[in-house]
Amino acid sequence: MYDHFRVKRALLVLAVTALGAACGGGSAAPPASNAPAKPAADWIVERAHDVGIDFVHFNGMSGERYYPEIMAPGVGLFDYDNDGDLDVYLVQSQMLGKGKTLKDAILPPKGPLKDRLYRNDLKETGTLHFTDVTDASGIDVETYGMGVAAGDYDNDGFVDLYRTGLKGAVLLHNNGNGTFSDVTAKAGAGDPDGWGVSAAFVDYDRDGFLDLFVGNYLLYTTDADIDCLAVTGQHDYCPPNSYRAQPSRLYHNRGNGTFEDVTRKALLGGAYGPALGVSTADFDGDGWLDIYVGNDGVANQLWINQKNGTFKENAFLAGAAVNGAGNAEASMGIDAGDFDNDGDEDLFITNWLAQMNILYVNDGKGAFEDAKAASGLGPPSLAKTGFGTAWWDYDNDSWLDLLTLNGSVSIIEAQARAKDPFPLKMKNQLYRNLGNGRFEDVSAKAGAVFQLEEVNRGGAFGDIDNDGDVDVLVGVAAGPTRLLIDTVGNANGWIGLRLLTAGGKRDALGARVVVQRPNAVPLWRRSRSDGSYASANDPRVVVGLGPSAPASVGVRVVWPDGKTEAWTAVATGRYSTLTEGQAK
Repeated sequence: MYDHFRVKRALLVLAVTALGAACGGGSAAPPASNAPAKPAADWIVERAHDVGIDFVHFNGMSGERYYPEIMAPGVGLFDYDNDGDLDVYLVQSQMLGKGKTLKDAILPPKGPLKDRLYRNDLKETGTLHFTDVTDASGIDVETYGMGVAAGDYDNDGFVDLYRTGLKGAVLLHNNGNGTFSDVTAKAGAGDPDGWGVSAAFVDYDRDGFLDLFVGNYLLYTTDADIDCLAVTGQHDYCPPNSYRAQPSRLYHNRGNGTFEDVTRKALLGGAYGPALGVSTADFDGDGWLDIYVGNDGVANQLWINQKNGTFKENAFLAGAAVNGAGNAEASMGIDAGDFDNDGDEDLFITNWLAQMNILYVNDGKGAFEDAKAASGLGPPSLAKTGFGTAWWDYDNDSWLDLLTLNGSVSIIEAQARAKDPFPLKMKNQLYRNLGNGRFEDVSAKAGAVFQLEEVNRGGAFGDIDNDGDVDVLVGVAAGPTRLLIDTVGNANGWIGLRLLTAGGKRDALGARVVVQRPNAVPLWRRSRSDGSYASANDPRVVVGLGPSAPASVGVRVVWPDGKTEAWTAVATGRYSTLTEGQAK
């Protein structure tokens, strides 16, 4: 995550400072009616507290600088009650350190130390508001949490949750009646003793059941925590290479509610961490879903699906293991998307401040080129440490933009001198896609929320108010959850799609959709809940169509099982559900 040599880091930062210092088959639910007055310049507004999300993350810090304090939390968006709007799952942590109690906490908790579930009441009331339904849901998870993944692993029509943590994971089965059951032991996917961060549901063998990849990070205990010093001599967080990496795990879904750990026989050559970000997509265009893993400080991995239940690691041959200079980076957040509208999946990865974020451009056959300099995405990220991220067409102009959620991993001296109890705070960044392969940092124009400095971590992306543009739920380490509402995207044309597998069983995670517009290039997008950092995204596909959108468009879907179907006229400006085998 950051260089072992603190002096080198300090000199670089000084140099940089000196240089520049539902959805179902019909119309969308009505947009929220209680949007606050705002300046014209505020494209994005923060509304978590206004709409009832009062969660504050607790990282358990007591001044010991235990490593896990800086890694959580992820967040989740998913429709647990199938009412057509997105609900919220928030991951909580605990006190760290043997013998430590809440009396030792530098920032005492605000609320119970367990994960929280918030129900979105938009469909019922027409107003964006959330109700804490944790107790009624039966969810009672009280371990040191990291992230969350969402997917209907048993095909019963209700989305389940996989919650990663410092010591193993929890699988929460959605019972379909507003409650969840902990089925971790029964399912056999508990990642025992694993420090899992990001996880992804993916049907890699096309058998109709979602399998599960769990990205594990480091072998760590607070008892074996290592003391590290900053260049000033004060106690600081250690770099990741102070600890041994922990192998990730791949679980195959047997189709009976249980999983088999197939890591050794499926990931040929072994799955080595320390993994932080995970994205699943068909990177080489052969119709089978692959897995890209961002590792912290060592080469990233590109697991290419061999179509026989196994994967081959191909990142170095593909040009996506290290940057263009041949150096491994500190990869945290990841997302795959077609930013240049040429029909293939490109990769964006957030990194540590000294390295700059990276853009890997796909040639269409799974070979990548480092384009961070040519795209303009690299230099603005210098002196920033990025975590959650996603391709995000915030203005619905048909070109995918980017958001990076930033927060340091080592002490920022100015904040420490100001007696900040958690001096790792940074501003987030919004990048606008100019449509010519380059991006502009438009953070200063986007609204007051981009002047807020916090320790940002996970980000979940989805249309939380069902108004046709994508919003962002942000997990803040040792701080309040943020909800970034897009206020400008739906001024342009759009189409929203929910893609379901045959029989309408579940979201077709991994399905690719191409929207065909008259006299314009086709737009390729993908249904996914993974990506970003330790978070679960809205699986629906929202496609911006620009200012002159037609009343309907042609849509073609490439399903995860390889079949292709086309719909000739799908209405724009609304959500539609497309089910495999029902094209018309």
